[in-house]
Amino acid sequence: MLLFAMGHSLRDLINSLIAVLVLLRAKDFNTIAIPLMSMVAQTDNEFNKEKFKQVLHYIIACCGDIDNVGRTVLYKLSYFSDFNCYELYEEKLTGESYRKIPFGPAPIHFEDIIHSLEEDGKIKESKRTYGNYPQFRYSSQEDPLTNLLSERELEVINDVIKKYSCKNATEISDISHQDMPYKATKDSDIIDYELVFYRDGITSVRDYGEND
Repeated sequence: MLLFAMGHSLRDLINSLIAVLVLLRAKDFNTIAIPLMSMVAQTDNEFNKEKFKQVLHYIIACCGDIDNVGRTVLYKLSYFSDFNCYELYEEKLTGESYRKIPFGPAPIHFEDIIHSLEEDGKIKESKRTYGNYPQFRYSSQEDPLTNLLSERELEVINDVIKKYSCKNATEISDISHQDMPYKATKDSDIIDYELVFYRDGITSVRDYGEND
C-alpha cells in the first residue's frame, strides 16, 4: 500500500517484481512473472480496429509488391511495428493481440481486417507458388490513409519495413523466434506487450540509458 501512496501504479509494482525475477534469473520465471504480466494485460487491453486497418494497408502499399512479402511476412511486419512502438514509447500502436504459433507471432484479427480492406476495395488478395510453397499476396488498390497515425508511429513502421521487408518467411520467422516476447510465451498463448522490456540486443530498438 505504501507504494501506491507514493504514487506508484499497479503496473509499476508488477513490472518491478518482474524485473527482480529477471535479474535473479529465477527458475520459476514462467510460473510467477507470466501471471503477473497477465494482470497488466487484463487492465490494458484495447484494440483499435481502424488504426490496425491503416497500419496493415500502409505496410501492404509499401512492400506488397516485393516477391518475398506474403502473409507470413506481413504477420511479422505488423508484429514488430506494434511491439517496437510499445518498447520505444510505452504506448500501443494498434493494441492488436498476437498469438504464439510455430511460425512466429500471428495477429488474431488479421483475417477480419484483410477481409474488411478487400470489401472496401483498398487491397486485393491473390495466391501463387513462391519457393515451392503456396503464398498469399496482397496488393494495394489505392493510397492508404494514415490520418490515425502519428509521425513517430509512421517512423517506427517505416523502420520495420526497411529492416525486415527484405526477409523471406523463413528468415523473418527465425528472427521473431529470438524475440523475448515470443520466447517467454507458451505455445498458442497471447504474447504480452510488457515482455518487450526484457528484449536483448538482437531485436531491441530502445537505448536503455541510466534514466530508463
